[in-house]
Amino acid sequence: MNCKPVNEREGGDGGGVCANCGKQGSDTAKLKNCNACRLVKYCGVDCQRAHRKLHKKACKQRAAELKDEQLYSQGHERSEGDFCPICTLPIPLPMGEHSVINVCCMKRICNGCNVAAQNRGMLDCPFCRSPYPDIDGDWMAMIMTRVEKKDPVAIFYLGQKYRFGSLGLQKDMRKAVKLWTEAAELGSLDALFNLGDSYEVGYGVKQDKEKAVEFYTESAMQGHVESRNNLGCIEGQKGNHNRAVSHFLISAKLGYNDSVENIKKMLMAGVATKAQYTEALKGYQAAVEGMKSLDREEAKAYFDNRK
Repeated sequence: MNCKPVNEREGGDGGGVCANCGKQGSDTAKLKNCNACRLVKYCGVDCQRAHRKLHKKACKQRAAELKDEQLYSQGHERSEGDFCPICTLPIPLPMGEHSVINVCCMKRICNGCNVAAQNRGMLDCPFCRSPYPDIDGDWMAMIMTRVEKKDPVAIFYLGQKYRFGSLGLQKDMRKAVKLWTEAAELGSLDALFNLGDSYEVGYGVKQDKEKAVEFYTESAMQGHVESRNNLGCIEGQKGNHNRAVSHFLISAKLGYNDSVENIKKMLMAGVATKAQYTEALKGYQAAVEGMKSLDREEAKAYFDNRK
């Protein structure tokens, strides 16, 4: 018996037919799709098990195709946390160089809005207006207030402090991973990315590259740009050049210069085309243009003068 989509099989215009016994589905005799591939239906678990050997190859192939369709069709827009809450523009990448995070409210403010606020004499947090803390102890108190409220950004941020041993904390990667795991469960994409990094190199955890890919994939599909770029690097290392380029094109169009450079290197190596590089470059330039503002240009000039 061939494994065909249910709408291509005889009787597939109604409730479909069981792929194993051929039983016609109806309003009273509901058939269930194969959850993995959704190519066929079954009248029960026994028929699904009996048909497994015949269906296994087609099922695995289609399941992989569906997984790829999701992977490459999602995450084409940056996540909400990548936008400045004041000017509402996406923050240039890498965000750590173009923004500050305020521990009072755990909002990431772009340099343009931050410098503009200071120029207007606003020396407190430009978002919630809380005074900036003076000493490490006050910083920690603010962070812990947000952590206790189960703020995923705060929990991720605290994990970062344990990672680098800052704000008076002793460096502790295992503690950092534990906090990132909690933050990821609460929705932090940065935490998912850091967990991917940790598992990829075995830092604070046992190295597990497959698990790293799972974390990168989950965050990339929600718009985490660096996770998408890392997936491209991993595919490139495996020799899967088309898959790598597909990832790099997405992250390049979201404004990540490293992805443009990666496609350029692939072009020079003969495993990417000039058309793909051109597409990446144009997409990157368009993304960068969409992140510009007068305040950000003024902030850049301010920081350049301080170097």
